[in-house]
Amino acid sequence: MKKKITYAAVAALSALAITGTAQAAWPDRAITIVVPFPAGGGTDTFARPLAQQLGEQLGQSVVVDNRGGAGGTLGAGVASRAAPDGYTFFMGGAHHVVAPSIYKKLSYDIQKDFEPVAMLAQPPQVIVVNPTKLPVKTVKELVEHAKSNPGSVNFGSAGVGSTHHLAGELFALKSGVELTHVPYQGAGPMLTGLITGQVDLAFDGLGSSASHIRAGTIRPLAVAAAKRSPSLPDVPTVAEAGIPDYEVSTWYAMWAPKGTPQDVVNKMASEITKALNAPKVKELWLSNGSATPNLTGADFGKFVDSEIVRWAGVVKESGVQKQ
Repeated sequence: MKKKITYAAVAALSALAITGTAQAAWPDRAITIVVPFPAGGGTDTFARPLAQQLGEQLGQSVVVDNRGGAGGTLGAGVASRAAPDGYTFFMGGAHHVVAPSIYKKLSYDIQKDFEPVAMLAQPPQVIVVNPTKLPVKTVKELVEHAKSNPGSVNFGSAGVGSTHHLAGELFALKSGVELTHVPYQGAGPMLTGLITGQVDLAFDGLGSSASHIRAGTIRPLAVAAAKRSPSLPDVPTVAEAGIPDYEVSTWYAMWAPKGTPQDVVNKMASEITKALNAPKVKELWLSNGSATPNLTGADFGKFVDSEIVRWAGVVKESGVQKQ
């Protein structure tokens, strides 16, 4: 009997050693980050530099896979069905805590089908206009113009249920104006529509708008944050511009498919923290209006839960219909 127990113990220890070695070797091949929006949008602004930095740290390629469509929900569904082996991650964000209140049926559950890894960036939203199509320079002028021309002013978004969409609805609600919503298949196409004059204005994440603001192709009216952005010190907050209690950020974050080994999730969270504190990444984040977040694992999961509740209230108050 003792011999059997000894053999069993040795076998168990051997198996544990093999498993531990396999897990310790992660990653031993390329990692894919599913980005649920087309290339060129706000998510890409942060995803690609982060992927490059993670690749350097991990010694493996980290590939961005753009899967746009349905306000970011198509790519989320694809990621939720990926093998939970530590080689596929999902980069979503604020859009995905709004989606449960907007869509009657989703192919995934952001709380049940994913493991929260870490927040990646949290740039505030900025109200931007096409300076030729809508020649207003302040929020006050925008409100006056919209009230004088009810229904004639339109705004673009990254899709129905995106934070761009809800930010516009919330602005209309708080300012008492009527705006027409024009959804696009992502922030990149939306910005193209704004720059070419297909739409008048947008409520966009500063991360994707910053370079176009610096180029002068779009004009910022106000930042939807508690204080001014260091990257746009001369642009007032929406509260300073006359509309209180209006703060919206387009945050981005990383999840893993449910069932991904916890040690891999923890390792990725640790590597993300390291990457976000790399000097070149910190500098790029600041230039795009985002501080360096420090929110990982269960704490990030609690934040997601609270945001789902918060945006459900906004959807209900604004009267946006479920899709």
